[in-house]
Amino acid sequence: MIVSSGRREDRRSMKRLALALAVLIAAPAPSLALGLFSHAPSQTHAKASPDAGQALALQIGQAIDERRYVDAEALLAQPLVASVKWPVFSTLRGELLLARGRFADALEVFRAVAADPIQKARALEGEGLALSMLGRSDEALANLKEATGLDKSLWHAWNGLGREYDLRRDWPKAKLAYATALAAPGVNTAIVLNNRGYSYLLQKQMPLAAADFVAALQKDPSLAAARTNLRITLAIEGNYARASATGVGDDRAAVLNNVGLAAAMRGDYLQADKLLNEAIAAKGQFYGRAAENLELSRQLAARQDQTPAMPDDPR
Repeated sequence: MIVSSGRREDRRSMKRLALALAVLIAAPAPSLALGLFSHAPSQTHAKASPDAGQALALQIGQAIDERRYVDAEALLAQPLVASVKWPVFSTLRGELLLARGRFADALEVFRAVAADPIQKARALEGEGLALSMLGRSDEALANLKEATGLDKSLWHAWNGLGREYDLRRDWPKAKLAYATALAAPGVNTAIVLNNRGYSYLLQKQMPLAAADFVAALQKDPSLAAARTNLRITLAIEGNYARASATGVGDDRAAVLNNVGLAAAMRGDYLQADKLLNEAIAAKGQFYGRAAENLELSRQLAARQDQTPAMPDDPR
């Protein structure tokens, strides 16, 4: 990231740094989580499929929900799937690809199945989420809006809309999207609470952000994104000791990197330098992400030291 001189540019740099947080943090999953698909039996599928196909579709969906992706792939390879070519199996294949992070491949599958009237809403939801993760934001927004217009119970689509509105800094619409997602049937509450908390974090509403991250972890203690986001929130508030405390299974180098980045966001560059150097030492080898964050923090600190005090722009 290039940082220009001047107070106004420093403020802009800090905003860009905040928006880049999801990319720079060292976490096993993005801080803005997509979540898994809920595959409860549906009247739509029951009408469209004989009993054997319905049972198989539910098995595949359950495997995706439980992150048993190898099992889901094996079930999708069964002769029954190959012979009948029901659109529901194409939708499930797209959802499996999406869960595995193969967004471009998932997009192709969802677009192929979107012509089916029974699967259209779910296909548009998947297409919108894939487009969002590929950075094609305007297309994603249009697809997610269409999906929720067809089926208001699609919590993934509402959750994705919340993320898209966050990117646009349209906070009222983001808040409404997350609230609608939380009220939808079968919602993964932890995922949506984490993403709403991240929205509050971007808005610098730290108490609300922390409350959502804590609530998300109460629902799902294994949700790494929420744990990382909570640490960052605590660090931005200056609570470095609590933010950097680690337990069994925690990657201490990653934790220190995240807290160090948060210190830089707060403008506490000396603390950021200390934490990021500790992260590099804890890694015991080259730690590119922490080194990049350290350089960024030092650039911001240098600009602050070199720029004479100027009154804030009244505009």
